[in-house]
Amino acid sequence: SPFDVLSVEPDADSEEIKEAYREQVKDAHPDHGGSAREFQLVRAAYEEIKGGEAAVGGEDGTAERSDERVGPTGASDEAEAEPERPERSRVEYLNYEVLDDHGWDLDDDRLFEVAADGGLDREDYGQFWVRPRESLLEAAERHGFAWPFACRGGACANCAIIVLKGEVQTRVDHVLPPEMLEKGFQLSCNGMPMTDELQILYNVKYVPELEDLLLPPRPFEQAHDD
Repeated sequence: SPFDVLSVEPDADSEEIKEAYREQVKDAHPDHGGSAREFQLVRAAYEEIKGGEAAVGGEDGTAERSDERVGPTGASDEAEAEPERPERSRVEYLNYEVLDDHGWDLDDDRLFEVAADGGLDREDYGQFWVRPRESLLEAAERHGFAWPFACRGGACANCAIIVLKGEVQTRVDHVLPPEMLEKGFQLSCNGMPMTDELQILYNVKYVPELEDLLLPPRPFEQAHDD
């Protein structure tokens, strides 16, 4: 959990959290013997804890939100049937489009270590936490990112991701065939982490296998036209 990363208790006050962050972020900095990956993790943990303090409603510190965006089923009480999942899941993400730019290989076991040291913008590489009953896309948007999507209901593959580590479960029916799921493809709009940690590639919609499953582009492309 983010509290474990900062070595603080969940009921720690703001000053304790701030002091722990200052110590941890110094130790994690590459100039002090740490690594870019550790530095990103500590920063993400602090932002998640601070975001939880600011959230309104919910005994677990998560913000109140509508379930109307779940998808075409509109079944808000589907949550009762959802399998048990971690309280929070840590996601390490990488923009698929930067792989060609840097000559990186999808099959490289050290891909995320290399990416962490690659000087990428935060939009292209980083880490964040997903809260209970939150999809990957919702968590990304809560952290200020504009990941691609179109229907938000599983009817297209615009929001597709590739899961390289961990497990994701989609909470509604979707267009991805079994053979693509076996290759690690999932949809971020309705995909929920089922493991404590994930490593994913996002923005993979132009992978040839997805071509026939796309809808006209939405905000991600519009936001990046410039």
